[in-house]
Amino acid sequence: MVLPRPGSIRKNQRAGSADVGAGDSRRQFLKAASVATFGVPYLITSSALGSGDRPAASDRIVMGGIGIGNMGRGDQEAFLGRGDIQYVATCDVRDANREQSKARIDDRYKNKDCQAYRDFRELLARPDIDAVHIATPDHWHAIMVIEACRNGKDVYCQKPETLTLREGPLMVAAARRYGRIVSGGSQRVLEDYRRFVEPAWAGEFGTIQSINVNVGPLPQLCNLGQEEMGEKIDWDMWLGPAAWAPYNSKRCSGSFSINGASWRSFSDYSGGGMTDWGAHHFGGATFICDVRSLQPSEVVYHEQSDGKWLGYHYPNGLTIHHNKPGSDNLQIVGTPGEQLPGKPVPAYKGTGGIYGDFIHCVKSRETPFRDIEYAVNTCVLAHLGNIAYQLKRSLQWDAAAQQFSDDAEANRLVDRGRREPWQL
Repeated sequence: MVLPRPGSIRKNQRAGSADVGAGDSRRQFLKAASVATFGVPYLITSSALGSGDRPAASDRIVMGGIGIGNMGRGDQEAFLGRGDIQYVATCDVRDANREQSKARIDDRYKNKDCQAYRDFRELLARPDIDAVHIATPDHWHAIMVIEACRNGKDVYCQKPETLTLREGPLMVAAARRYGRIVSGGSQRVLEDYRRFVEPAWAGEFGTIQSINVNVGPLPQLCNLGQEEMGEKIDWDMWLGPAAWAPYNSKRCSGSFSINGASWRSFSDYSGGGMTDWGAHHFGGATFICDVRSLQPSEVVYHEQSDGKWLGYHYPNGLTIHHNKPGSDNLQIVGTPGEQLPGKPVPAYKGTGGIYGDFIHCVKSRETPFRDIEYAVNTCVLAHLGNIAYQLKRSLQWDAAAQQFSDDAEANRLVDRGRREPWQL
């Protein structure tokens, strides 16, 4: 399957209509209503009309959040602090997260209007919501992003955006089909790695021959035994499409640990350090080398006395190494003595970092900095690497067909089974 290019759908297209969507219709209605009632201004609150740095209600993005744990809480605070956002709904399977989130939102607006949900489908069904942010465990991302697109929502999804290779093209296709803005959530790609990006795009390295990414560990199986549930959580909903497993606090911990103390470590829910930190580091490497829109054609597996490592070969001659012995993270090998013409470095639009970039693009229908296609291509590197290490051999990847070339064993690992009713 060939991934659609960013911006291939008309930027002003909204789901359910060729030109105007639910969000636009709602704003037009509100604006018309304000004109009709202008003769009785005491019916319109100052909050609705806007004041200072707070736009009128008709110009705000109505937003909700799904998955309000560690990263979700941070994302929520970032969006909630913006004057051009009206935050109206929150969703989490943990009672404590859900209740605390609602309390923060209600306190922000000095009312009790925020609705709290356990089931994300109820939030996505609301026609008044324009956009959502998603920060659940990785095994939920594809299902939620696709469902959000179907329901006419723009999406900011935390990294890593995918759990399997098959999920990525489905997410891109949904974004394009329904004309949605879908942004990945790695702020480090631009903010942390700018010191490498700027000289690379200025041509100072000449033609980049290779770059190294040091990241890990690999995902591990989870054999944790059952614990007594010490929290109020909808366990079946937390598992969702993943295989049934007994409750264990480490299995579902939102800790940032990738060494067996959180869901980030386990293959049922994540790709381990390869995807968790790889989303940042591989994202930085592909940005530095300007191959964000490409995928490698080959992954070469090396096993030597000094360790196991990979070489991802791109059609344009670039090699991205993973954990090459003796190489530092994001170590660049360029062409000595060559100076290439410089080119402008892509940057965030709007104000407020990666969050502001997303909101700006929701309003303008421009392509966000971390467009879902770029995020998916980053995840592809991590998934290909996990599979190569699992099979302990090199792989040929057909990016156009989105499968391994003449390799039935590897192709069985492109996707995985999901519990009913959570199918893609």
